[in-house]
Order: sequence, then C-alpha cells, then structure tokens
Amino acid sequence: MNILNIEGLHKSFGVKPLLSDVTFGLEHNERMGLIGANGSGKTTLMRIIAGAEVSDGGRLMISKSARVAYLPQNPDFEPDQSILDAVFDKGDPTLRLLHDYEEASFALTTGEEIDEKLLDRVSELSHQLDVTGGWDREASARAVLDRLGLKDMNARVGTLSGGQRKRVAMARALVIQPDLLLLDEPTNHLDTETIAWLEVYLSRYPGALLLVTHDRYFLDRVTNRMLEVEPGGVNKYEGNYTRYLELKEEAERLAEATERTRRNLARRELEWLRRGPKARTSKAKYRVERAQALQEGGRSGRDATIQLAAASTRLGKKVLELEKVTKSYDGVTLVKDFTRLLTRTDRLGIIGENGTGKTTFLKLISGQIQPDSGSIEAGPTTVIGYFDQEGRPLNESLRVIDTVKEVAEHVRTADGSTISASQMLERFMFPPAVQYTPVAKLSGGERRRLDLALVLMEAPNILLLDEPTNDLDIPTLAALEEYLDTFEGVLIVVSHDRWFLDRTIDHILRFEGKGHIREYPGDYSAFLEIKQREEAAEADAASSTPKSGKAKRASKKDETSKKLSYKEKQELSNVEKRIEQGELRKAEIEEALSQNTVDFDAISELSKELGDLNGQLESDMDRWAELADKENG
Repeated sequence: MNILNIEGLHKSFGVKPLLSDVTFGLEHNERMGLIGANGSGKTTLMRIIAGAEVSDGGRLMISKSARVAYLPQNPDFEPDQSILDAVFDKGDPTLRLLHDYEEASFALTTGEEIDEKLLDRVSELSHQLDVTGGWDREASARAVLDRLGLKDMNARVGTLSGGQRKRVAMARALVIQPDLLLLDEPTNHLDTETIAWLEVYLSRYPGALLLVTHDRYFLDRVTNRMLEVEPGGVNKYEGNYTRYLELKEEAERLAEATERTRRNLARRELEWLRRGPKARTSKAKYRVERAQALQEGGRSGRDATIQLAAASTRLGKKVLELEKVTKSYDGVTLVKDFTRLLTRTDRLGIIGENGTGKTTFLKLISGQIQPDSGSIEAGPTTVIGYFDQEGRPLNESLRVIDTVKEVAEHVRTADGSTISASQMLERFMFPPAVQYTPVAKLSGGERRRLDLALVLMEAPNILLLDEPTNDLDIPTLAALEEYLDTFEGVLIVVSHDRWFLDRTIDHILRFEGKGHIREYPGDYSAFLEIKQREEAAEADAASSTPKSGKAKRASKKDETSKKLSYKEKQELSNVEKRIEQGELRKAEIEEALSQNTVDFDAISELSKELGDLNGQLESDMDRWAELADKENG
C-alpha cells in the first residue's frame, strides 16, 4: 500500500510551467531518488509534499497516520532556540518526554544544590519513559546525535555554522523516526565518515524515503527507485542509480535508432515529393502530410547538455612550492610545517573532518591569506582559478551576460577557437532568454554554474575546487568531470563527494587535525582500502598484548626503532613514483580498450599488461602502506 500518492500535480511560476503532470506513488519500504537538472523543480516538488508550498493543481495524498519529516537544503531555526528544542519535536509525545527529561537532568546537574522538586521531576519523567518504552527512542536519538557530532544540547542555533545547522536539522528529521522521510541534499556539509554512517542508517530505515542528492555513490547505495523530473512530467525507473544509467543508455540507443529510421523515411518521402506534380495526386495527399510530420518530428532534438571548453594557460617548469607552511587560528593549528612541490601532473583530493583546515589550505595556495611561517612561491606562468564554497560576490542588478563580459568579451576554448561571451554562456546551459535576466533571479544551482563559468574563463592552470559538487546537478557534475579529464594543469579538490574524487584525482591529502596532513597515493577508493588494512592491522596488534615485563620492554624497543632507514626512505620514494606511473599507464590502457579500435592481438596484449599492472599496483600499495606506517609511527 502506498504511503504517498501524487496524480497530475503541476506548478508554475508566472507564465513559466515548472512541474507538469507529475504522477507517482511511494510505498512504505521504498527509497526513491529524485533527479533532474537544476531548475527542473526537484526542491519545489519536495516542498509541496512537505506542505511548505502549494501546488497549482493535481492531487497529493499522504496516509493520515503517517509521520512526515522534511530536511530542506537550508534549514531555518529561531536563533535563540537551543539544539535540544530544535531536535526534540514537541509534537511527538515521546520526544516531548525526552525533551523534558534532558532539560530537567541538565538543570539538576548544573545546580549548586540538590533541588528536591527537580529530582522528583526527573524521577517522574524517567518512570513515564519506562512505561511508554521511550528509552529505546532515547538510545536511538543519542546514537544519531553522537554520530552527527552534536554534543552541547544547550548551544543556541544562532551561534552555529551553516553546516552545524544542517546537522541539527538532520538529527531532528531522523529522531522523529518518520514514516515518510524527505531529504533535500543531505550530504552537503557532512564529512565522508558521517556520510558513510548515514548511508548505512538509511539502508536500514524501514519507512519510505524520497531523496534529492548530487552524491552519486550515496544515491546508488541508498535508493531502490529513481524518479527523473523533466519539463514534460516525470519518468520512473526501477532500481538504483547504476540501474537508472543502464536503462537511460538503453532508451537513448533506442531513440537514436528510431531517429535514424525517421530520417530515412523523411528522405524517401522528400524524394517522392520532389518528383513533380504528377506524383502528388489527391490520392497521395496523406504522403505529403506524412512527410511534413516526419520532418517536424526531429526538430526538438536531444536535451541540451553543458559543454565545458575553456582553455588553460600553459604552465612553465616551476609551478608552486610550499616550504614549511604553518597556519593557526585562535590557538588552533590547521597546517603545520607542510612542505610540497606541486608538479604539472598533480591531481590532489583533500579530505578530513570539518574544521581541520581544508578550506584554509586552499586560501593559502590562492594567496587570499598568508602563512604564519614558511613560504609559498608560485612560478611566473602560474594562473590560479579558485571555485570556492561561497562563490564570488556578484552584482545582483547586473544581467548575466554583462557579468560575463566584465571578465571577457571573447573566450579562447581548449581547441584554440574563440567564442563570444554569449556562446560561452550557452555552453553552460544559459539560453539567450536567461542571459538577459538579472543575476538576482538565478537559482542557487544557476549561480554556481555561472561562477564556474567565470572561473574557467580566466584560463587557470592551477584549479582549486572547494566543495564543487554543492548545488550543482548531476549533468553539470558529469560535464565538469569530463572537462577535468582533459584539463592540462594542477587540480586540487576539497570534497566529500567520493564519486567525484574517484573520477578526478590520483592522490589524497588527509587533514587529520592539529595541523597534521598525511598523503595517500591513489583515488578515494584506494584510500579506503589502505585505511581498512591499517585498521585491521591495529586490531590484530591490540589483540596480541605483551604478557610480561620482558615482552613490554621488547615492544617498547620495537616502538622506538620504528624509523625509516636511508634505504627504506629511498624505497618509499621509488614506490610512490612507481604507483603514480602505474596509475597513469593503467588509465592509458583502459582508454585504449574502451575505444575498441585496436586489433584482437593488441587487445589481448593490452589485457595481459593490465592484469600484470593491477597485480604490481596492489603489491606496491601494500608496501607503501607498510613503509608509511613505519615512517609515521
């Protein structure tokens, strides 16, 4: 039985239709991913279901007894509201009890003297929680709060950062334990560890879930149905994101075959029409009409897709050198004695918990802030492009086209050609009608896309991307990934989007706190494999504790001797270079095999080389982890 039914729903803003003939249902145990381009109406649809917005027509039915929780992209709270008040919804009787119990317990523990009335109040509330089974809800709520890093329940929401407010809203939505859970971009502002926990939590969630996210790994692992929002309505797909891509590709192949057939029929009909008046008798009038219909049938074409084609400035021999860079704020060290020489081929992904200094690191490289000590030297040809989280300040009253012209009237593309500012905007899916609207009227996703266009127009050869996947839709992200495949320069990405990291980088810098930065070769999936091996090794070591003082002394001796010899340092350097070269060669082989333009013997030879290379890379990664552990021990 469906918990949610929608029939013929539509919504317009002014004369522009946004949602049209939206019809679908959602059962109790279904987890549906909502996808579509920016501006297609995904958030509006979520708001209508949540009751935050009203449709122009159609039917929306939710089971009367169902509890509904909605996580918006930008949650709104009263600034003076405590986290406790924000999380424990007073409309739920059990959560009301938990709220009152937590509040009374806090007051009891912070009082200078024992208050007998307060003690009786805590005892009474504890008894009510026993009777109603509320302690199970309390344990579940406590686990959610802990995993989301919400410790101080009396902190005021107005003092929290945007990311912390999103976590409070997330906790509220999960603690309610709703029958229908609506999540709009839940992974924004979450670190990768928290996202991984949320994946597991939602995969076990017993209710119905409707989810909007750009995180394709998250979408793939959490959902079992997909709903694609398009101008003409919605398309439903059974299965997760991977299955959606397979079905979409199959549909496009069928559409292309249909289009070829249509063109062939149109060509034959046109040939008949051109034979002259004698062929066009009244008996054949239907053929004239069919020829016209066939011609008109192909005019709409395929949906527009973003095309990123800005050029980059050629790099010289010296790119960027960081020497013993240190930076602290308010007594907290975020970067400590960091040294690295950036080369032309560097593609670095930066990960770590919130507040460990990832954005600070990008600001140091871009020159927005200066290090407390150490030096950062850029080469003479270095051009840095910084796509940050907040976006550059824009003149709200200025038209989109004029905003772009302030940077350049014409843009050189990667193939050496030159296009106008208007053509550049069209490649970023800004049609002429939108180009002449004020910036103030753009959606959040459109503003991010415009900011990305402005960054790339400057032809950077060092590209800094700080959480680039926030507010960009999946088609734009796919196009950005394709662009970065051919980007000839240094790429440094701060992101919690594991899919994006796997597609774009080949080294990880992990910010571990207190200024410590650790490097891992490979993409994010390779980092996870190394981390899992390290955790397994630590678990094995913990299970075999020394049993005597002699053994303890031997263990201490081993600990103090865990320093790399000169020979091991050389080996570590060689292994890192070999891994980097191996990854590059692996990409070349996979590209050659995917092109399918070589003969059978060449395919066989490349496949054998790929197998050998994978074995060597696995061995090198194991040895690298062993030496790196010893060096950091």
